[in-house]
Amino acid sequence: MSATLLLTRSDVERLLTPDICIAAVEAAFRQLGEGTVPPPASLGMQAARGSFHVKAGLLSLDRPYFAAKLNANFPENGARHGLPTIQGAVILSDASNGAPLAIMDSISITALRTAAASAIAAKHLARSSWTTLLICGCGGQAWPHLEALSSIRRPEEVLAYDVDPGRAAAFAGAVGEKAGIQARPVRDLGAAMGEADVAVTCTTAKKFFVTRDMVRPGTFIAAVGADHESKQEIEPDLLAHAKVVTDVTAQAAAIGDLHHAIAAKVMSAARVHAELGQIVAGRKAGRVRDDEVIIFDSTGTGLQDVAAAIAVYRRALAENAGKPVSLAEKEPA
Repeated sequence: MSATLLLTRSDVERLLTPDICIAAVEAAFRQLGEGTVPPPASLGMQAARGSFHVKAGLLSLDRPYFAAKLNANFPENGARHGLPTIQGAVILSDASNGAPLAIMDSISITALRTAAASAIAAKHLARSSWTTLLICGCGGQAWPHLEALSSIRRPEEVLAYDVDPGRAAAFAGAVGEKAGIQARPVRDLGAAMGEADVAVTCTTAKKFFVTRDMVRPGTFIAAVGADHESKQEIEPDLLAHAKVVTDVTAQAAAIGDLHHAIAAKVMSAARVHAELGQIVAGRKAGRVRDDEVIIFDSTGTGLQDVAAAIAVYRRALAENAGKPVSLAEKEPA
C-alpha cells in the first residue's frame, strides 16, 4: 500500500499560495457550472458549545479525487481554552481505488479556499473600478481575504471593522505594515459600508448586522460567515432587494444567509440569480450594471476543499514535502 502524506498547517500555508488556490478553485467552480462534476455534499451536527460539519466533493483532473473535510467550529474556544475557533482535517483520496493520498490541516485549507471563492466572486461580480475594501470580522479569515482579493485587484484603502475594536486596530496596522496598503479601523459600520465598494463579512454572528439602508448602489458583498443555520450576517430585506449569487444554492438555502431570508418569507431559492459556477462557466451573467447591489452567499463547499487539497498534494509531491506514513500496518491478506 502506498504511503499517505501528512501535511501540517505550515506545510499547507507554504504550498498553497493565493494565486494557486484561486486558480484551482475557479477551475473547480467552472466544472460545476458546466455540469461535469457532481454537486458537493455536507453533513452537520450540533454539539453543546459548537458544531461539527463534514463537507465532501469529487473532482477529476489527472485522475479522480475525493476529499472529505471534518471541521469543528467552537466560537468560545479562544476565551475558554486558548484554542482556534475552527479545527479539523482534510482527507484526500484517490477516487479510482479509494487509497488515502493525504491528510492535511483544515484550518488553512478552509481559510484559503473560502477567500479564493470570495476573490473569484469579486472578479465577476464587483465593479471593475472598485478601490475600497471593508472587512467585517478581523479574525482568521481576514488576512486570507485581503491577500486573495489583492491578487484580483489591489485595494487603495482597507477599512477594518470588528466587535472588538482592538482587534480591528491591530488588523489595520498589520495591513499597513505588511501589505503596504492604506488601512484604518472603523467603529461606525453604517458609515464604513457607505464608503465600501467591496465588503467581506467573515464573522460568527448569529444575528444580521448589515442592513439594507447601509448599502449604497454598486456594492459587492461576500458574505462568508453564515455556514450554519444558526449564523447570520445579512438582513433578509437586503438579500431580497439585491442580486444574490450562491456557491451552491441548495446549501445556502439550508444554512446560509439565504436560509434566513427564506424563513422570513421575503424571498425564495428560485429568486437566486445564479450559482458562482454558472457565472464562471459563462452560463449566467455576472454584473451587468454599475448600480447593482450583489451579494455572494458563501457557505463553503466540499468542491472548494477538494480543489485546494489537490493543489496542496501535487505541490507536496513535487517538493517532497510532508511526512509519508502507512495507515495500514501490513498489506491485507
